[in-house]
Amino acid sequence: MHVVITGANGFIGRNLRQHLSEKEGVEVSLVTRESSDDELQTALRKANFVFHLAGVNRPQNVSEFKEGNTDLTVKISQLLAARVRETGEKVPLVVASSTQAAVENDYGISKRKGEVAAQKTASEAGFPLYIFRLPNVFGKWSRPDYNSVVATFCYNIARDKPIQVNNPDAEVTLVYIDDVVNRFLQLLDGAQPNPVAEGFEQVQPQYKITVGALADTIRAFKASRESLVTERVGQGLIRALHSTYVSFLPPEEFAYSVPMHGDARGVFVEMLKTPDCGQFSYFTAHPGITRGGHYHHSKTEKFLVIKGQARFKFRQIQTGEEYELVTDGTEAKIVETVPGWTHDITNIGDGEMVVMLWANEIFERKNPDTFACPL
Repeated sequence: MHVVITGANGFIGRNLRQHLSEKEGVEVSLVTRESSDDELQTALRKANFVFHLAGVNRPQNVSEFKEGNTDLTVKISQLLAARVRETGEKVPLVVASSTQAAVENDYGISKRKGEVAAQKTASEAGFPLYIFRLPNVFGKWSRPDYNSVVATFCYNIARDKPIQVNNPDAEVTLVYIDDVVNRFLQLLDGAQPNPVAEGFEQVQPQYKITVGALADTIRAFKASRESLVTERVGQGLIRALHSTYVSFLPPEEFAYSVPMHGDARGVFVEMLKTPDCGQFSYFTAHPGITRGGHYHHSKTEKFLVIKGQARFKFRQIQTGEEYELVTDGTEAKIVETVPGWTHDITNIGDGEMVVMLWANEIFERKNPDTFACPL
């Protein structure tokens, strides 16, 4: 399989290149602004699939819209049509257009004319054509002040630079780069087209968010390093935005410190808190030290000893039933605390004990649900 990518050094092109490099049996020809006409033609003559991602959206001269959007799309379509006439090979073509193609401005008109030309040529020659009218695409390797408002907000907020929000209630439609690339690869692997209105392909899911909410969300990612409370970054738009924000961190910001609380027993460090799924922390204890000696009405916890030897003791606070167990860092054993049972943990080893801890709720000093009850 020989794949050609135009605009290979652009935002979408770089991501597509990386995903294609992970597939076996795929050769890729990269066409960039520096490529000559001869290089483009040579690449297209051996192509089995073409991703036409090149385009101009911020030119120095308006005439560049026609050259970079309309004329290049026409040229590629005609070269693929020539392949059909000469060899009978019908090479599929994916064209990355824009939702702006429906708008009456210089950029939109140049994209629309390229679409129309490609549709006409593909229909006459019989090669498969997939045109994507993409909305705002965001993700890693996008360029601030160029590709999308998401890139600009992420870049600036990560560096404590101001952002400009003219209308916080304005709504933007977004698609995530991994979803774009995933749909492209599905077509490469033989998936059926899934055209929407007017025959254009569409990437799913599409997300809608106001500019104000977008700015607030990205600011919250930055603030989480101080509060330790993370946003719900496990799925959907928030996951994609968080991944994008983190990708804009400069290397010197890859690491950050959190408070470490120490006393004669050892140290206690909170790592991460969630809005509704508890918090993660760890603590240490010197030999012979006992921690705990309390019970909870509703709060539950999970302990994992990762270094040292620990004895856990439990007592049912009304019946007096007792239970005891020993575990150490050589076994991956989770110990849970149970509401209504007082509990403690003692370092019974010769060295430092280190224990990971998850609690199902964030600790609140005004309502800690923690009641002293030594064993």
